[in-house]
Amino acid sequence: MTGLQIKLSKTFNRFFDSEKSSGIVLICCTALSLLLANSSLGQSYLDFWHISVLGLSLEHWANDALMAVFFLFVGLELERELYVGELSNVRNALLPIVAAIGGIVVPAGIHFALNGATPTQAGAGIPMATDIAFALGVLALLGSRVPASLKVFLTALAVMDDLGAIVVIAIFYTAQFSLVYLLAAFAVFGVLVVLNRLRVMTLFPYVLGGVLMWFLMLKSGVHATIAGVLLAFAIPFSGRAEDDASPSHRLEHALHKPVAFLILPVFALANTGIVIAEGWQQELLASNSLGILGGLLIGKPLGIFLACLLAVALGICRLPGDLRWPHILGAGLLGGIGFTMSIFITNLAFAESTNLVNASKMAILLASLMAGGLGFLWLRLCCPVRTLSN
Repeated sequence: MTGLQIKLSKTFNRFFDSEKSSGIVLICCTALSLLLANSSLGQSYLDFWHISVLGLSLEHWANDALMAVFFLFVGLELERELYVGELSNVRNALLPIVAAIGGIVVPAGIHFALNGATPTQAGAGIPMATDIAFALGVLALLGSRVPASLKVFLTALAVMDDLGAIVVIAIFYTAQFSLVYLLAAFAVFGVLVVLNRLRVMTLFPYVLGGVLMWFLMLKSGVHATIAGVLLAFAIPFSGRAEDDASPSHRLEHALHKPVAFLILPVFALANTGIVIAEGWQQELLASNSLGILGGLLIGKPLGIFLACLLAVALGICRLPGDLRWPHILGAGLLGGIGFTMSIFITNLAFAESTNLVNASKMAILLASLMAGGLGFLWLRLCCPVRTLSN
């Protein structure tokens, strides 16, 4: 990302526009879910998500099956970035990678400092993640006011953030581990990799293998959504940036709208039905909630900004020509929008405590709302119209 301007690819622009619209839909679904949960229909609404279908509740299908498709989509995005996107050039990739590391370590550290050696210690992973859809949705509201390089930086940062969250889920949020099922899942993955090497370009065997790998991963105790990421890297990818013929490109394009307008909205509806009981303000003062609020609102911008500042000062990487430090701080503020991934990790961290799940979700929603508002206002102030670049 050198020079004063950067040309955005068609693929990136489609992705950015999709995330912008998805953020708006997510806001509407969250508001609807909160209203229904706290209305006279509240109990019926909550009971609906616990209806069992084929041995799993609807909520579990949303969190374990639909989110596996979301993780497949994230994996395809990451694969594209690694091959032909911002992460394909090591020097360009270093800045968002360093930013993502800072944005993971500092928020988790803040939560752990407040909750270490307590029953809520498992929540340290909650403030680590950034919601791509919401963050880019807020950035899109600023239009051409923000530099194009900032859009690319925030996207790469959020994708790397999600990768970090995926690793954390795989390592720290595994229950009732079964080595046999895990080895079977990796065996299926190995077969898919062989098909990739043989240049089998039809999607059907990969999708079929992905479903089997998802089932085996579910039975292994490692969260089934990890199968989505593994599947993404087993699907053949073309090295040409605008080649829409490869299976990876075709599947990513096919999943854009279903993920943005079906999977994430259903996830929001299933997971944001929070009953706001009397005394909910007190829950926000609990160490777990303070850890989430502090991690997202303070840890994210602080970690991202300081990590970038240190890396540039040491000569590890440099700022793109059209980015300034206020832009990096603004991206850090938007990084505090946790929502989807934070809620997802909450469900894993506190699966046995409905009260902790609800209190954590309340803190996530409040922090995400504040982070989005602060990020929008900050970038609006530091990106006057006369500095526009597209």
